[in-house]
Amino acid sequence: MRYGTGAVAAVAFTASLVTAPAASADAPRCDLRPVRTAMKALGEVGASGISVAVKSPRCGEWSGGVGLADLATGRAVGGGEHSRIASNTKTWTATVVLQLVGEGKVELDDSVDRYLPGLVRNERYDGRKITVRQLLRHTSGLPDYLDAPFWDDLDAHRWDHFDPLRTVEQALALPPPDDRTPDGFSYSNTNYNLAGLIVAKVTGHGIGTEIEQRIIKPLGLSGTYWPGDRTTLPEPDLRGYVDRDGTLVDRTEWNTSAADASGALVSTGRDVTAFWTALLSGRLLAPAQLAEMKQTVPDGSSGERYGLGVEHYERVPGFVTWGHSGYMESGHKVRNAVTDDGRRAVTLLIGSETFDSDRVDAIMGDLIRDLR
Repeated sequence: MRYGTGAVAAVAFTASLVTAPAASADAPRCDLRPVRTAMKALGEVGASGISVAVKSPRCGEWSGGVGLADLATGRAVGGGEHSRIASNTKTWTATVVLQLVGEGKVELDDSVDRYLPGLVRNERYDGRKITVRQLLRHTSGLPDYLDAPFWDDLDAHRWDHFDPLRTVEQALALPPPDDRTPDGFSYSNTNYNLAGLIVAKVTGHGIGTEIEQRIIKPLGLSGTYWPGDRTTLPEPDLRGYVDRDGTLVDRTEWNTSAADASGALVSTGRDVTAFWTALLSGRLLAPAQLAEMKQTVPDGSSGERYGLGVEHYERVPGFVTWGHSGYMESGHKVRNAVTDDGRRAVTLLIGSETFDSDRVDAIMGDLIRDLR
């Protein structure tokens, strides 16, 4: 059966204030009461464990956790765990593409065919009519390769190496998606694996190498890496749990090579927060490219929108934040939110696929609204 909320709530959350700005006697003081309120509530949403990272002007960087990082050993979440960040990777990929746009090496409105001639070309799809912008915004009309029958049994391919080119080929054999919005939005991992192939063609390096050289190293993100075929997570790890007939089963070890530019990264809550605050505060993209990233279309969800690799939220009416949710086959999930100026941020790394998702979104929305 599902790991119950009572068991999670019974584990006291651990936390650490990593850095805080020096304060004069007259300066506003750090107030962690919103964080404590959120942590208590997160302990009741039914997740196995949640690693939490927060950043705000008055309190600096804070990390902590609720629940268990490992159900088998009883190890509590401390806040520094490594986890798969799944589709949050898409924002990192989009950032690299937009950096290349700023360098004049890629044009957003150029066709996919210009960079990958003949790859997307059959009776259903034509790469000459699909742009790079449409890939990043999920308006290309390409289906998700995970809809191929090959992936019906995910566990059967848990240990397989899978080249991103093969995922594109799988998608091209599928019919067009039937859930496109009037603006053409239909979420598809294929779009980002194609974007990764464009990066490789333009730079001569795989998307993982470009993310490392352009983002991980410059920001000093010591807990983030591109896993390739590595199936394990570095210690301390946030174990991942999937629901199998009502029981949570550990599926932490997984070869995520198929996810590639759409979802392969491994990181920590603190590193994800550092990336997003650097991105929204203008440290990674020039103003023109950051503005392009924030141009959104409705994504078919209630009131939510999608830009170039970013999700636009108004979980609290009138209060805009940005982020990118993620789910990996290993059971790991990600939720995050960052204010438009990059000064306040919340990152949640969640160890199980079963929890009250709406409640988590509400808790996170209240927390980032109340952070100071």
